[in-house]
Amino acid sequence: MNHLVAPSILAADFANLQRDIEMINNSEADWIHVDIMDGVFVPNISFGFPVVNAVNRHAKKPLDVHLMIVEPDRYLKNFKDAGAAGMTVHLEVCPNLHRTVQHIKELGCRAGVALNPHTPVALLDDIVADLDMVLIMSVNPGFGGQKFIENTYKKLNDIKVLSARKNPGLFIEVDGGVDATNIVKLNEAGANVFVAGNAVFSAPQPTAYISGLKNPFATPGS
Repeated sequence: MNHLVAPSILAADFANLQRDIEMINNSEADWIHVDIMDGVFVPNISFGFPVVNAVNRHAKKPLDVHLMIVEPDRYLKNFKDAGAAGMTVHLEVCPNLHRTVQHIKELGCRAGVALNPHTPVALLDDIVADLDMVLIMSVNPGFGGQKFIENTYKKLNDIKVLSARKNPGLFIEVDGGVDATNIVKLNEAGANVFVAGNAVFSAPQPTAYISGLKNPFATPGS
């Protein structure tokens, strides 16, 4: 099972953010997932450039920046300058998606497109060959700790089929309700990058929990 794990700092302790970043640095995690919310596209506000800059100063893992915002094109260079290694925008808010994806790539970042739970994978058919990653939301974006949506397995399988046909090297990321109990099934459905927030940061030993996500066949209950 060759896959990546990206703990989401949305679930970190913001009063001890440096400590939690260093925990991720010292773990088997591959990326640090950074959720940007604007209170417009999603009903919540997370954080902006100063916090991303602060995270980047301490991070030793690439920043996987998920832009849950309207008009993301206005801010792509700012997030690149703040430390983003990859940026993912939502199909639902990008009327000129090819142009947005090309801009991300021109900035030297990994380009991803996210789909909300109600958005069909078929809408990616004309752009999937240009992408580095597709993010399948397995909860409605905006809040941590939501219940996993079971239709996610079908959507992951759909993007796996599309990827095999048009972009075999595609990263297929899943975000929302990911934990040690479903990571193997999600991988079998097609996911190869796993965002985990509450599951990691609420664990008694977060570093050990991340290790369990990286080595799920050795994890009890997986």
